[in-house]
Amino acid sequence: MGNSSWERGGIGEGTRPLSERKRVVDLSVPSAARMYDWLLGGSNNFEVDQEACELLLEVAPTSREIALNNRWFLQRVVHVLAKEHGIRQFIDFGSGLPTQRNVHQIAQEVDSEARVVYIDNDPVVLALGQSLLDENDNTTILPVDMTDTERIFAHKDLNRLIDFSQPVAALFISVLHCLPDSAGPKQLVERVVARLVPGSFVVVCQLISDDPRVRDDVTELMRVQTHGNWGRVREKTDVEDIFTGLIEQEPGIVDVTDWRPDSDLQQRQRSIEWAEYGGLGMVPPRG
Repeated sequence: MGNSSWERGGIGEGTRPLSERKRVVDLSVPSAARMYDWLLGGSNNFEVDQEACELLLEVAPTSREIALNNRWFLQRVVHVLAKEHGIRQFIDFGSGLPTQRNVHQIAQEVDSEARVVYIDNDPVVLALGQSLLDENDNTTILPVDMTDTERIFAHKDLNRLIDFSQPVAALFISVLHCLPDSAGPKQLVERVVARLVPGSFVVVCQLISDDPRVRDDVTELMRVQTHGNWGRVREKTDVEDIFTGLIEQEPGIVDVTDWRPDSDLQQRQRSIEWAEYGGLGMVPPRG
């Protein structure tokens, strides 16, 4: 649920190379990634994150349901990509905290040689993610802001694992709402798509609501709680626009609860005030 930031405390900190920055957890500011972890029932969060989630539940009481729906969607879509489409390379943008059945675990159940690169710059994500991945030669995590396309695609660890002459799945799962419009969420996806060969896939979902009050209230709450490290809850048309130029795969762009559900329980576990909305697109032939 987010691509949180490196320490912002020092003057000029943002201009220093990533290798020179300290991975510091600011316990006074909630993290979208840690809030998501708490909503999923995880333990990798702090009191400040829990308090922010309690406020969020007052505005949108089915926020736990939406977190679960999103996680189940992630698991289903990765399995479909690996099993039905033969994808063996995955890049997970704004991956968030590791939890049960992560991307590499699902993909490697289909093929143990599947390769996964996670991208996130939250210090807690990096610490826990690296400890999880140290024993898996086919996975890595890059400590890079997910919008920094040039740095990501130049990174030696990405190019060690990913062969861009072959199809790749790029995942933007519940992260684009963390980006303000000025950061260009649609343009970010377009930059990534431009580097993928035809037959690659892109997964996008983000928080939307048909209710203007929910959109405004949640957006304001999250911007205040995360000290501006947030975008906005958008409308369906905003998400649909991101899929322009991609070949939508069945069942199309939908509430992710309805994206090929594999159990009646998941179908019934719906959020009410808002939803994760998105789907799967394929990169078409060039020209």
